[in-house]
Amino acid sequence: MRAGRRPGGHGFGAPEAPSTTRPDTLWGRISGTVLAYIALTKPRVIELLLVATIPAMLFADRGSVDLALILSTLFGGWMGAASANSLNCVVDADIDKVMKRTALRPLARQAVPTRNAFVFGMLLGIASFAWLWWRANLLAGALVVATIAFYVLVYTMVLKRRTWQNVVWGGAAGCMPVMVGWAAVTGSLSWEPLVLFLVIFFWTPPHTWALAMRYKEDYKAAGVPMLPVIATEQHVTKQILIYTWATVLATLVLVPAAGVVYAAVALLAGAWFVFIAHQLYNSVRGGASVKPLKLFLQSNNYLAVVCLGLAVDSVLDLPTIASYL
Repeated sequence: MRAGRRPGGHGFGAPEAPSTTRPDTLWGRISGTVLAYIALTKPRVIELLLVATIPAMLFADRGSVDLALILSTLFGGWMGAASANSLNCVVDADIDKVMKRTALRPLARQAVPTRNAFVFGMLLGIASFAWLWWRANLLAGALVVATIAFYVLVYTMVLKRRTWQNVVWGGAAGCMPVMVGWAAVTGSLSWEPLVLFLVIFFWTPPHTWALAMRYKEDYKAAGVPMLPVIATEQHVTKQILIYTWATVLATLVLVPAAGVVYAAVALLAGAWFVFIAHQLYNSVRGGASVKPLKLFLQSNNYLAVVCLGLAVDSVLDLPTIASYL
């Protein structure tokens, strides 16, 4: 599950602060350890991934709201994402120490033993699979396992340090919550969750590259070949613009299967997102001051608004656009 934070002004680009609990008391040591293990899971990164699961489930079960299943799937998805993020911290401990943005993560500051973090991540992954198999179905559980494996083995261990396309293909892990949510409801997959997958797939590069533009020197020092490290700002912002357009167009593919609420939200929010991407691109071309974090933060808001629009549209169960044609 992907990949990146998410809504809110603090963003996941901000350095993570260590616990302020006094370490010289028993309670201080216990609470400090608990907070360190929570930090391993990167809770800020998980938020939007789970939010994307809800509209997918409501869309799959259009007109109905199975709250118990939704909560169970979110809990299982949280454990899966927490597993992937914890294992990612184990693999990336060396570069986390180098980057200012990540220097305060638990393993980077040795707040948690590496072996314990690995066991913690593995147990969370096993628990996620077992929970989703029990509360939903085998397909949902299997998709979570595939997501964890892809994020850790393919993205973190292979792509991240070897190619600028790391977030393009590695971002596929962050798209999986919509597939898990759909599978939990239907026990199968179809074209709709694949489109939702593509929406997040195309959204991930501009979202991540905008952050990487701000922390370019961090990635350079760590030897991570993010696109902003190896390419000019003009090339990066052009790629951001291309992927932003692809994101918006992908959201429009769902319009015939949805109602007027989603159609209006997808069009208006899409126009707004494209405008911001054009602003960034034009500022670089014109030699003006570049503010990539604006696009990074607004990309969070964009995806959240589109997800909310789909959720509301699905609950209202209005006639689909296709029914008018």
